[in-house]
Amino acid sequence: MRYRITCLTPLLVGDGQRLSPIDYMVWKNQVNVLDQRRIFRLLAKGPRLESYLTQLKKADKLDFASWGGFAQNFADRRVPFEHPSAAAYWEKARGESLFIPTFVSRPEGPYLPGSAIKGALRTGMLFSRWTDGATPQFERLVQNARSRQRPGEPAEEQALGSGPFSFMRAIAVADSDPAPADVLKLYLLRVATLQARGNGKYELGWKQIPRGTVPGNQPAESTPLFAEMAAPGTVYEGQWRENAFLGQAEIVRALRWREPVDTARILAAANAYAERLLAIHKQYAVWAGLPLLQRNIEELEGRLAELRTTGRACLLSMGWSSGLLSKTGWLETDNETYRRALQQVPLYGKALATGLPFPKTRRIVFLGDQPAALPGWVQLEIL
Repeated sequence: MRYRITCLTPLLVGDGQRLSPIDYMVWKNQVNVLDQRRIFRLLAKGPRLESYLTQLKKADKLDFASWGGFAQNFADRRVPFEHPSAAAYWEKARGESLFIPTFVSRPEGPYLPGSAIKGALRTGMLFSRWTDGATPQFERLVQNARSRQRPGEPAEEQALGSGPFSFMRAIAVADSDPAPADVLKLYLLRVATLQARGNGKYELGWKQIPRGTVPGNQPAESTPLFAEMAAPGTVYEGQWRENAFLGQAEIVRALRWREPVDTARILAAANAYAERLLAIHKQYAVWAGLPLLQRNIEELEGRLAELRTTGRACLLSMGWSSGLLSKTGWLETDNETYRRALQQVPLYGKALATGLPFPKTRRIVFLGDQPAALPGWVQLEIL
């Protein structure tokens, strides 16, 4: 069997690397990634190498007046901005926000690792397996200092099995075939946050580094983020295998599974998870007063309803900036036991102490200079 993934919102599955502002230059509304080896070989033949190395060492970004010719003649790839306004924001941004995370790629082009796809499916399965009984167990686990780095791991293993007993052995997902390089664009994102206004009402703010938050009607004053992402409509395909051997009755008993696990069950769990996750995001869009974002989420909900009728497809949230909620199988973050347990984890304690909905922030993709979408939503079909 094969799978097909279609990007519904901008998607970044990163390679762990970031382009620093001295690795590229912006020219004609696109990022021109410099071939530094060619540049060094050229400059080594003349007197300009020392001044170029000095600027690489000291500058936040390369001086276009001095080195702009490199953007035209020594770029090994060019990635356009999604909208001309993004290039203008880039020019005004501080240096620390100009490091651009990049899409995982081979020489033939960007691709999706099978591990990223299977990880998103695993989260859906975890959601379907966890019950209210998992929360007290989680609370007990975080009492133990040795468990604080990954406090939920034992509860996950109990729900899904570990090693040879894992439910996710039922499927194998290969890396996708590469897509053309021109599917990638540079997208502008900003971090939205909620501010309390009393009587259970909230107001939108935009995060600004290092000065905190600016009003919701002034997004241009907030800190911009830039990322290399696959555009909506991009398609990735690869091999999908269901391990039918593990569905035999005697094997199911040996694995201590209560019932067989197959493709249909995994996809159904992913869709149930997506339904709840979209409902939470839509409530956030309503609280924040972001109508374009709310409309995009409602379109995703409509797509989910269509996919469920086929039994061979699901909706997934995956990749960079998809947020904490897309990485956890427990979505009821207003549960008091859950919040009390998580407050003991230093990373989340301060945010939970505010009493605001958790998490109170979202990274929002700007399309046409408007806050319009959440990153990382894709459609997975089994062909």
